[in-house]
Amino acid sequence: MKILKSLLMILGVFVVICSLIFAAQSVTDDTRDTAENDIEKNVSEGYRISAIDIPENLNFAGEIVPQEDPEIMERIDREFLVNTYWQSNALLLMKRAHKYFPIIEPILAKNGIPDDFKYLAVAESGLDNVVSHAGATGFWQIMKATGKQYGLEINSNVDERYHIEKATEVACRYLKKYKAKYGNWTLTAATYNAGTGSIDRYLRTQKVDDYYDLLLGQETGRYVFRIMAIKEILSHPEKYGFDVEKEDFYSAVPTFQVEVNKPVLNFADFAQEYEINYKILKRHNPWLREPHLNNTSGKKYTISIPNKGYYKVSN
Repeated sequence: MKILKSLLMILGVFVVICSLIFAAQSVTDDTRDTAENDIEKNVSEGYRISAIDIPENLNFAGEIVPQEDPEIMERIDREFLVNTYWQSNALLLMKRAHKYFPIIEPILAKNGIPDDFKYLAVAESGLDNVVSHAGATGFWQIMKATGKQYGLEINSNVDERYHIEKATEVACRYLKKYKAKYGNWTLTAATYNAGTGSIDRYLRTQKVDDYYDLLLGQETGRYVFRIMAIKEILSHPEKYGFDVEKEDFYSAVPTFQVEVNKPVLNFADFAQEYEINYKILKRHNPWLREPHLNNTSGKKYTISIPNKGYYKVSN
């Protein structure tokens, strides 16, 4: 009898162990199936990631890039990969470019600045009125001292670094100055990013006279290549896998100009006179930094007002 009981106990333990092993295997199988299903759900059928075919004869502002240099090609390839496969950002830049390039392009042309420099503004700010940690502001990332030096009004009421037309004019003057100094547009672009003091020091200590021969810091070393990658992707979006239709782009709202030569006590009230609200007024005049304008000197300001019918404003 004792032997029979012992056998039954052993058999019971064996059954329990088998059950536990079976249950564990089932959990493992379920986990594996779930993981496989997640992979199938997270990767679209037919989606592939490939290397980028770098165009031959790349140039910046008509100046040829030394693509026979393998180190240069690695740096170019990096910027093409980063900017092509950051799809959301590239698409956003395309949309904004359609809205703002028509404002920037004629100002560059009028000042004799190569059209490629519109892509420098894209690289600087993403065509957004951002402020850097150092205080550089607006589409062209102009520092306060530089803006004042070149005639922009910058105070608590008004900051013309946010005025796209005026800021572009200042950028042109800056670029022309350093093109005259360095003799080529590539070093001029690098100087826009790093500053003339840094570029002069690099040239002097490394005893070269060309951007592509310089060992630069991370940001400036990537800068011109990033501009070229942005230029190529925005110029030929379909080549890099972007399916964008004309109606997908952002467009500028037509405006008319109102001259003001006296103080404005409240821009919310001012906006209502033109059947818009304060938010819309600021959207078209980001250089107005406060809800009022002191203007004790009687200076004449030109404020952009959107044409009627483009915005629906609640009463």
